[in-house]
Amino acid sequence: MHPNAQLSPLAIALRCRNENVATKESKRQARGLIEGLESRVHAGPPIRANELDSAREFLLQSEFSPGSDYFNRLSQIQNRIQSRIAEIAPARGKRNYGGEAAGYWMQIQSAYDHVILSTCYDGVFNLRQGRVKISHRFNQAGRIDFVELKFLRSLQPTLNGAFRKLLTVKDYPLVRKDWRVTEAFVLEVLPRELIFLYSEIFRCPRSEMFAWLINIGHRLLGDLTTELKTRRPNGELPESRDSGQLCLEALPADDVAMPILEKAAELQCGAQLQDSKTVVVSYN
Repeated sequence: MHPNAQLSPLAIALRCRNENVATKESKRQARGLIEGLESRVHAGPPIRANELDSAREFLLQSEFSPGSDYFNRLSQIQNRIQSRIAEIAPARGKRNYGGEAAGYWMQIQSAYDHVILSTCYDGVFNLRQGRVKISHRFNQAGRIDFVELKFLRSLQPTLNGAFRKLLTVKDYPLVRKDWRVTEAFVLEVLPRELIFLYSEIFRCPRSEMFAWLINIGHRLLGDLTTELKTRRPNGELPESRDSGQLCLEALPADDVAMPILEKAAELQCGAQLQDSKTVVVSYN
């Protein structure tokens, strides 16, 4: 195998420069490098920022003038990429929905590849009032990424405003989106405030507890998608909210959120405890 077989064109160019390649050869390599980047602007794959930095460094090390055509074309490439990002960014920005459906007030946050469902629960324990927000994040295939609890009003006041990840799928940004079985990390000591969701929850086996916590989100999305199809959810119109939160009725027009919600609504999972900090989560 040629010693340069596993190196990128830019790495080869830099190696050649270190070997005192003639200026004519440097120009040939620079032309190929820039033309390759220009082609990728239109046809892909996407150009990473560090590639532009490396190309600029190569031109400097090869003693090209900052006013040369190579530097000008590299600047044009960077401007095109930045313009494209600016055009795409609004479409990929987060959108926030809220309203009542199936007897619960729900918040849906939609991002470019996931949604987060949040619902609040409150209650009284030992004469103390408490309130928590439970959030479920679902990926593009409707699988759970994590279940999170926020203490809105904790039974232990020092925890007010704190977050706890109850369950987090291992390496969820990296695993394939339509996974069927995977490991998840779980909180070893669960908050007492979970009794606001179900008063007998701590009498259940831990495996069932974690499966139930995940499936709450799936069932709520099932109720939500059904209600969106059959009747108008009870929520305020977008223009009536200063916060910019949209009503749930606007969700069907969200081409990111709705496919995820519909997939998640059809799923239910199981969980098998591995040890005090790990479960295996599975979808049929």
